[in-house]
Amino acid sequence: MTAGQTDPVVRSPYGAVRGRYEEGVAVFRGIPYAAPPFGPRRFRPPVPLPPWDGVRDAGAFGPTPPKPPYSEAFAHYLSDPVVPGDDCLNLNIWTPEPDPGARLSVLVWLHGGALTRGSSAVPVYDGHAFARDGVVCVSINYRLGVEGYGLFPDTPPNPGLRDQIAALTWVHEAIEAFGGDPGRITLFGQSAGAISVGALIAAPQTQGLVRRAVLQSGPPEASERAKVRRMVRRMASRLKIPATAEAFAAVDRELLLHTQAEVGKLSSPVVGGPAFGIVIDGDTVPRDPLEALTEGGAAPGVELMMGWTRDEYRLWLVPGGLLDRVDRLGAVAFAGAMARCHCGSEVPRGYRALHPEASTAEIVGQLVTDHLLRIPLQHLADARTEPSYVYEFAWPSNLPDLGSCHALELGFVFDTGEVPESRKLAGEGAPQELADAMHAAWVRFATEGDPGWERWDAAHPVRVFGDRAPDAENGVAYTAYGPRDRELALWATAAAAVTPEEPVRTGRRSRWRG
Repeated sequence: MTAGQTDPVVRSPYGAVRGRYEEGVAVFRGIPYAAPPFGPRRFRPPVPLPPWDGVRDAGAFGPTPPKPPYSEAFAHYLSDPVVPGDDCLNLNIWTPEPDPGARLSVLVWLHGGALTRGSSAVPVYDGHAFARDGVVCVSINYRLGVEGYGLFPDTPPNPGLRDQIAALTWVHEAIEAFGGDPGRITLFGQSAGAISVGALIAAPQTQGLVRRAVLQSGPPEASERAKVRRMVRRMASRLKIPATAEAFAAVDRELLLHTQAEVGKLSSPVVGGPAFGIVIDGDTVPRDPLEALTEGGAAPGVELMMGWTRDEYRLWLVPGGLLDRVDRLGAVAFAGAMARCHCGSEVPRGYRALHPEASTAEIVGQLVTDHLLRIPLQHLADARTEPSYVYEFAWPSNLPDLGSCHALELGFVFDTGEVPESRKLAGEGAPQELADAMHAAWVRFATEGDPGWERWDAAHPVRVFGDRAPDAENGVAYTAYGPRDRELALWATAAAAVTPEEPVRTGRRSRWRG
């Protein structure tokens, strides 16, 4: 904030808000986009917030949705601040020019956390660098866990996804007042946030609201309803109450969170236990989002950028020593991976033949990562006629055993490597030139629709960020999609052996494997 510069005040269609200038960027935090989802509104779809009178202060992050803390093992690597309060359906805006005439591109961020943890207040997600580079950045909070994704007989499913739709609608209607162009909105999200992005661009209620989308380490998908119901019923059994929204709404929030954490201990992607997820509901999710985007003509004209980290699985296995335990299990671990991935023994045997030096945990981890992330994202890129761009993040963390793990890329995308929360995953000395390259690609995609490399086609071009190969320039390599093609061909062969014409059925409703 320069001398004599007053706090920015923006008059949106919903009411006026007063933000703060921080290093030349106007920042508005904690703006509500819907009414507090408690009392009679608990477990119900979001309710619009009436316009307010006067000027609302937007200087601090708003309340975060109820969520259990990370376990001690995961908290060592991931930060998840808690802001108490009921008004948790709120968003934050960073803008270089809070003027309706600016008409700048807009990035809307959806955080990850397995739909049970995370918030927009995580310091890694600070949007200052995007605004510094000419893009309006918005981050949102939405309901999590049983509050947002519990499946009950007496209330509509997917209230957390409905929160996201309400937030996106708010942004479309109000962002012009903050300097954004409602016709140039790019959704971007990581992990559960990317899964949410896939569901949102496929949702009938959002058609025409999104110009582009970025899916980081998460494919479009719908969870099996029975799996989500099982999570709710196990919670109900522990609480000794009916598995209804009415009964759950009468339970103390802290007790509900404790019970959710206990029941969800086996919900990691590798183990595949009961978990919360987006389900087909006939309304916001009329069919599996991946099918809608690849076969159903959803999101016409929406350009995509998508990718993964080279060692996604290491964040799932390293905390708590699971990497070593999987190694010790040997053949038992392979059997579990085949069950998790619905494949025959020829697939892990093929991985072993291609990588004889790899440990059991490494093969199991890559097998599950391919099944959950790489294959469906490649299928999405193959099926779309609109431009798609694919990347891989390959820089290994400076911390032991993490490699290029899940979520490591976030500090580079947001260019927030200097904050302590980024160093919890990256360690000390993360390369700034890599952050410059990744952050610039996201800015270019949001503003121009071209992140700086060839669009996906039959040659499978992939931008590899952070490869330490001798020919990598500034930590950025460019390659045809060779390193994973051989593994993915194994899946294609296995799927064809089951049934050549039909997609392979998995625990995720219908999941393509070839």
